[in-house]
Amino acid sequence: MRVAFVGKGGSGKTTLSALFARHLAHSGAPVVAIDGDINQHLAYALGLDEEELFAAPPLSARTSEIKNHLRGANPLIPSRDAMVKTTPPGRGSRLLRLLGDDEIHAHHVQEIAGVPLMVTGAFDERDLGVACYHSKLGAVELYLNHLVDGPGEYVVVDMTAGADAFASGLFTRFDMTFLVAEPTRKSVSVYRQYRDHAAEFGIPVAVVGNKVTGADDLDFLREHVGADLVAHCEQSPYVRAQEQGRGHDGLEPHNVRTLERLRAAVDARPKDWATFQRHAVDFHLRNAAAWANEATGRDLTTQVDPGFRHGPAALTTLA
Repeated sequence: MRVAFVGKGGSGKTTLSALFARHLAHSGAPVVAIDGDINQHLAYALGLDEEELFAAPPLSARTSEIKNHLRGANPLIPSRDAMVKTTPPGRGSRLLRLLGDDEIHAHHVQEIAGVPLMVTGAFDERDLGVACYHSKLGAVELYLNHLVDGPGEYVVVDMTAGADAFASGLFTRFDMTFLVAEPTRKSVSVYRQYRDHAAEFGIPVAVVGNKVTGADDLDFLREHVGADLVAHCEQSPYVRAQEQGRGHDGLEPHNVRTLERLRAAVDARPKDWATFQRHAVDFHLRNAAAWANEATGRDLTTQVDPGFRHGPAALTTLA
């Protein structure tokens, strides 16, 4: 099951992404965390020392190699140069299993505090003024497009802040989207914006309240978010101690129960492979018309394989 954490910058979505991924990993569940935020902080939120560097190469550094691996023997994709971030899988494509024996997981995963992590990669000087961050997220979109995950398996993605997550079709790649909302007007305004954009494509959004200090905060969230509020986190001395590099006994019982509620909400979601593939094809066709046909000099609409059915049954077509 794929889980996205979104929200206003500073709302705590990176912290919640890390806590949830660690909660899943410590339960023994197969999980991969992905840092898809322009501010690449998830590794440190998981427990990497501030003086250390994440050793595995970022996904964006090997996008060409990732494309070449995933296209496999798909006859509709003659080369990696003909493949763009939205190219959907078809018969002959190489599909992925979570933490499977493939070159993507082998090259890009580093375990931190028991959580396998992949990162998109940060902006560098070569990107400034000539590229947007979503060009780096293309490798994440390709990974999720070609992943066949099942119940009890989890991908946790820390997404870009605010409605910027809608700048690509990546927001449709998830089974559950948790929007982290503080009890403030600015934070709930981001919730409304995200909710309205997501509703256009039938993407459900569940809200996790964060930094709640008392009944007034909780009442505020209930008033402005309503039934979309699935759980909330109280101000956490444990999190603050972690952020300051101090030891602490452990996450507070209320916040542990919140993580359990989030997992239950994810597990209750049905896996809808038909809708997933329909969204993938729709956004590929949109991007082909908007820029990709011109950029590649090809008609990329021909990459859609109408006979392909995504999901576990498609694993038999692995090249």
